[in-house]
Amino acid sequence: MSSITEVKVPDIGDFKEVDVIEILVKPGDTVAKEASLITVESDKATMEIPSPAAGVVKELKVKLGDKVAEGSMILLLEASVDAAPAPQAAKPAEIPATPAPAPPAAASAPAAEPAAVPIHRPAPVPLAPVAEAPAFMPHASPSVRKFARELGADLAKVRGSGSKGRITQEDVQAFVKRMLSAAPATALAAAAPAGGVPFNLPEWPQVDFAKFGPVELKALSRIKRLSGANLHRNWISIPHVTQFDEADITELEAFRKESGAASEKQGFKLTLLAFLIKACVTALRQYPEFNASLDRGGENLVLKKYFHIGVAVDTPDGLVVPVIRDADRKGVYDLARELAEVSKLARDKKLKPGDMQGGTFSISSLGGIGGTAFTPIINAPEVAILGVSRSAMRPVWVGAKGEACQFVPRLMLPLSLAYDHRVIDGAAAARFTSYLASVLSDIRRSLL
Repeated sequence: MSSITEVKVPDIGDFKEVDVIEILVKPGDTVAKEASLITVESDKATMEIPSPAAGVVKELKVKLGDKVAEGSMILLLEASVDAAPAPQAAKPAEIPATPAPAPPAAASAPAAEPAAVPIHRPAPVPLAPVAEAPAFMPHASPSVRKFARELGADLAKVRGSGSKGRITQEDVQAFVKRMLSAAPATALAAAAPAGGVPFNLPEWPQVDFAKFGPVELKALSRIKRLSGANLHRNWISIPHVTQFDEADITELEAFRKESGAASEKQGFKLTLLAFLIKACVTALRQYPEFNASLDRGGENLVLKKYFHIGVAVDTPDGLVVPVIRDADRKGVYDLARELAEVSKLARDKKLKPGDMQGGTFSISSLGGIGGTAFTPIINAPEVAILGVSRSAMRPVWVGAKGEACQFVPRLMLPLSLAYDHRVIDGAAAARFTSYLASVLSDIRRSLL
């Protein structure tokens, strides 16, 4: 026999109305007793509503976003018992002699059943690939389901490593990591405004801005179109963390100004950026994991024995990052001269593709413009980038224990180090910026 059962929301405690945030079945699905049907969420918790019996989903009575309470109908379920062939015998009521042999025939030849009732009797077909059931009803706790939704991950594609195949939070994280590392280009294409965004996030909003007021259409430059795609890829593929610090460059700035006259006679300006490159090379020698890249599989770190420093240059058409090669083999004057040359090439649009390849670490300096701190985006496949903001004179408390301490004016340089958290942890980043600040406070350390 089979019967239609109204499945309703059971007692859910003190919650009067909760939101339907996930529907785990669809009409025609065969569900087991206690299998999850929908997920609801209140302002305090997320919970799954189980099926009170085994059967086939006939009709859904809710949709995503609905509010439900105890007693609200969820769906109609055709619950079945072991004597499923009985309805077959009831149909030909005018020939009672025929149903008697029908049960043995059904038992000996189950393949004939679907022909009689094509809607309900194909149940034996989905039962064959039992192993595929988790693909339709992933075994995961409400908190893991919520975590997966926040990341846009499809739990049906995640292999569970927990007890009885239960999907854990670590399984979801590993799945997302594989998705991003295996096909970043595919994810990026899906992320374009015309085609939506990665995974199952909402489509990019299509707005007619002209109906709100005057507008002007201005095409992005070729540089911005190309760099924008790369920046987007890097942002969604790399777990960025930014470490902020500051360096006392009072003595360094005084030395730079004293030495500036000699460089100007040679036709170039001795900028702070040249000293920053030299100081960064010294820090990268001390902490080589910052001068590295992950291999394609994401399981090994490629430590580079050369120091090619990328320098972000602002041009009228957008940002470009030419690379200063073998910065460890060049003096500050050499670096300043080369910086002037590549900056001019960048602004004149004469940089070659090879001039922007092979970098091991990048610097983005906004000190000439302003700001106190920012979060630069890592230039893949590098694992870190240093952001530099405008230096400012501030009162600093100085003095050793036992001595007269006081506030003195010091020129402080803000540092913003963005790093790939898969490779570098917070403690290492803090050590790097502290060491870099010490080098900048006494440039003689770069000679050691």
